[in-house]
Amino acid sequence: AELATKVEALLITAGKPLTVERLGQALGLIAPDPAEAAASAAPAVAPPATPESEAAPAEPAIITRVKRRSKRHAAEGPTPQDRLLAAIKHLNAIYAATERSFRIEPMAGGFRLMTVPEFGAVVEALRGGQSSGKLSRAAIETLAIIAYKQPITRGKLEAVRGCSCGEVLKSLTERRLVTVVGRAEELGRPLLYATSKQFLDAFGLSSLKDLPTSSELK
Repeated sequence: AELATKVEALLITAGKPLTVERLGQALGLIAPDPAEAAASAAPAVAPPATPESEAAPAEPAIITRVKRRSKRHAAEGPTPQDRLLAAIKHLNAIYAATERSFRIEPMAGGFRLMTVPEFGAVVEALRGGQSSGKLSRAAIETLAIIAYKQPITRGKLEAVRGCSCGEVLKSLTERRLVTVVGRAEELGRPLLYATSKQFLDAFGLSSLKDLPTSSELK
């Protein structure tokens, strides 16, 4: 219960998704790993779609990853990751039992405190006077193509859309929904674009595996 309270305090004040590793480091349960810190800063890039990858995962990727790691250390007792996941589960059980308006949800490779959908209208009423920051249709189309085809060059992106995407790409980059992840190994070495962690956060996705499959879109 004490650990759960500390986890709750971190998630309330963070304002962004926190990975299990980051939670553990903040609580002194996990030693900082420079390699993992560098990897977490890299943009999320989806592999090309295949029939096998279209099946929706049974649980968020972050939980599956932590469980697999925990199995390797089962003989040594509960790992810090096990304890943190148990604390999050404990908190959500309390929130549900007391009918609270929020839950801890997997998002953008970590966890974040989120308002449950039933209270969306109330939150929107409070923010009614603020800019909604909605994306244009062109921006949504461009973002969707990048999300499913990433990493992708501007030329291939424009070939799919059938029109110039320069200004839209600039806008999405400024919003930090899209980022440059390198250069293509082809003539001219054009830039490669992919979605960012900000994209996952903005659309409430735990990982790119949570994107709707082609069958779901149909």
